[in-house]
Amino acid sequence: MRRRLFAVAVLAAVATAAGVVPATAEIAQPAVVTINPVDWTPHVLDGTVRAIVQVGDSIVVGGDFTTVATSDGRFRHRRQNIFAFDAGTGALRRFAPSVDGPVYALAAGPSGTVYAGGAFRTVNGVGQRGLTRLSVSTGGRVTSFRAGINWGDVRALALAGTRLYAGGAFSAVNRVPRAGLARLDAGSGAVDTGFDARLTAVDANRARVEDFALSPDGRRLIVVGAITHAAGVPRDQVVLLDTGGPSAVVANWYTDAYQQDCDPRYDTYLRGVDFAPDASYFVVVSTGNMTGATRMCDTAARFQVAGAGRHPATWVNHTGGNTLFAVAITGTAVYVGGHQQWLDNPHGNKSAGPGAVSRPGIGAIDPRTGRALAWNPTRSRGVGVRAFLATGSGLWVGSDTDQLGHEYHARIGMFPLP
Repeated sequence: MRRRLFAVAVLAAVATAAGVVPATAEIAQPAVVTINPVDWTPHVLDGTVRAIVQVGDSIVVGGDFTTVATSDGRFRHRRQNIFAFDAGTGALRRFAPSVDGPVYALAAGPSGTVYAGGAFRTVNGVGQRGLTRLSVSTGGRVTSFRAGINWGDVRALALAGTRLYAGGAFSAVNRVPRAGLARLDAGSGAVDTGFDARLTAVDANRARVEDFALSPDGRRLIVVGAITHAAGVPRDQVVLLDTGGPSAVVANWYTDAYQQDCDPRYDTYLRGVDFAPDASYFVVVSTGNMTGATRMCDTAARFQVAGAGRHPATWVNHTGGNTLFAVAITGTAVYVGGHQQWLDNPHGNKSAGPGAVSRPGIGAIDPRTGRALAWNPTRSRGVGVRAFLATGSGLWVGSDTDQLGHEYHARIGMFPLP
């Protein structure tokens, strides 16, 4: 146990020294988590959990929901789109801000605060569209943080020192033009005027960031979404940005893996991305509603970061026609979630093809081989897993259903490390 916690603590110390708070799952874990969820987590009784982050000894949860119950089901509490609980016991916190729309993204802030992004327009009765910073102890707005988007929503957040990255569907922040991606001052919310990736899409005014992942050292940002160009350079749905300096620099890295169309209704079929803890590779997950071993629809795919120019996928794992929404990399495993029925299924067509393995709703992939690991807790599929968070204790999972690991866990649960 000490060795496991030491490994996590070392990585956390390095990240802290660099001024970086990992945005998703850039936490190294020396083992695959168990298939038996802990029994003490609360239950979200409606809607969908879409974001999870740890702030100190609290887990903060965002999504579109209205009611949360204690782990034993005895007490119900109104919690509108965001709530918090003790990371070790599941006891609900008094944290209950009034947010009038869904929360899609969270990032841990300094001094016991949390940044929240989503499709809301007001926070605690005050107009603040799409972005806010909250005290986890009181639920109050941090009034010095004044950021707001012009329309749409915020779907991804990441903090690196004094810089906050925000991505989503918007075209301006604080009335400063920014197409789907902005870097802000983490204290005031002011837009970093020197940082502009100039994302464009087929509809030039509708570039959209579905997800991004910040490398643990804060120097690279991998962005996926409805993107055709960044800073005038062609980039099909995926762009790697160098973020260590004052401006957004499009890296000499690209892939043509996603040039092939999936369902024509999608302006992007990429849904999630995460960096490995050592930042040497990342994994992208997708939807697409089309099958075939040569297509990238409904897949998880690993890409190496090193090197310049064109990068093919190192490996691709196919579901056989079912969407993956979320991905978390811990070094020992690439966890994927959605409403998939199988992994290792390149020849399936909403069916189990040769070699397919059953992994309903959640699964894990060997980061070296790209093949499914034996880990198979199962979950009721619904629309799918929308959020992962890897910590020193285990893997948190947020979704829209109430069965996880063959047990009742409404919309949130945690698989501990062995």
